[in-house]
Amino acid sequence: MAWIAGVRRPNTTFNHFQTGKLCYISSVLDEKVKYYTGLPYWTLLQPLHTVIIPCLTKASRKLSPFQMLLLALIRLRLHLPKQHLACLLQISHTTSKIFRETMGVLHFHLAPLVHWPARHCLQHTMPHQFVEPFGSHVAVILDCFEIGTEKPSNLKAQAQTYSHYKQKHTVKYLIGITPQGSITFISKGWGGHVSDKYLTEQCGILNKLLPGDLVLADCGFNIGDEVGLMCAEVKTPGFTRGCAQMDPKSVKDTRQIAHLRVHVERVTGLVCNKYNILQRTIPVSQLVPLEGEEFSFIDKIVTVCWDAMANAMNVFWHLYVITAEL
Repeated sequence: MAWIAGVRRPNTTFNHFQTGKLCYISSVLDEKVKYYTGLPYWTLLQPLHTVIIPCLTKASRKLSPFQMLLLALIRLRLHLPKQHLACLLQISHTTSKIFRETMGVLHFHLAPLVHWPARHCLQHTMPHQFVEPFGSHVAVILDCFEIGTEKPSNLKAQAQTYSHYKQKHTVKYLIGITPQGSITFISKGWGGHVSDKYLTEQCGILNKLLPGDLVLADCGFNIGDEVGLMCAEVKTPGFTRGCAQMDPKSVKDTRQIAHLRVHVERVTGLVCNKYNILQRTIPVSQLVPLEGEEFSFIDKIVTVCWDAMANAMNVFWHLYVITAEL
C-alpha cells in the first residue's frame, strides 16, 4: 500500500503506455486500482481527479486531492477501518472528516449524471430482447434494495425503519434502470418499513413517465392505477391469485418479464457486492441530512457507488469530455 501514501497526483497520460515496460506498469496499477477502488482502470481516475480537484485543493493540508479521492474510493470499496486508512496514508485520525468532504464533492459532480433519457434515445438503442416481447415501449425497469442500519433509539423511527422482508432495520431505495443498463433514477432513502408501492408513488419517478411508456417491475409493485394516470402501463410477473394455475398467456408473459428483470437484479447485486460499505450496518447519524443539506450522507454514498459501478463508462466518458475542454 505504499503506492497510495506516495502518490501525490496522477501524472500518467495515455501516451505513456506505448512502451512495453510502461504497459506492464499500467497493468499492475490496473489490478491495484480495481481491487482498492472498484474502478477497472488506473487511467479512469485521471479525468475524475481533474474534475473534482478545484473543490478539494483547500479541503486538506495533509493529503493531496488525489490521495483524498483514493481514500474515499477505498473506503467505499473495502470499508477499511478509519485507523487503518490513517496508518496507510501516514496521517493522524482525521479520515472521517476527509471522507465526508470528498464524498460531498463526488456526489455534487456525479449525481447529475443519473438522468432520465429522451424517449427517442431509448427507442433507437432498445435491445432486441426487449423489442421482441414489448416493442420499443419499455422506459424503465424498477427495483428496490435495502441497506442495514443501526436500531434507532426513537420508537417511531424504529417502526419506520424495521423491514419485515429483511427482518432488521434498514433504509430502502428505489432504482430505475433502462433496458440498455444505465441508471436513470435513484430515490432518496426511506425507512425499510415502507412498501414498494408507496415508495414509488412518493419518490417522483412516476412524473417522468410519458404516455405510452411501459414499466417492468416485480409483483410487489402494485402500481397499475398510479402508472395508468400517466397514460403508461406497468407489467409485473403474474401469480395465481387463488386459482389452481395461470393460463398459458400469463405463464408466457411472466417468464418474459422475469427473464428481463434479472438484468436489474444482477446490477443491484454487482453494486452491493462490489462496494463493501453497502453491506455494513449504517450508523443512525448518517440517515438524516445535516442542517442546510438536501441529502443524507448515506444518500450520497449510495449515489456515488451506483454511478461509479453501474454507470462507469457513461460517467467517465462525460468526465473525459469535460477534461478535454479544460
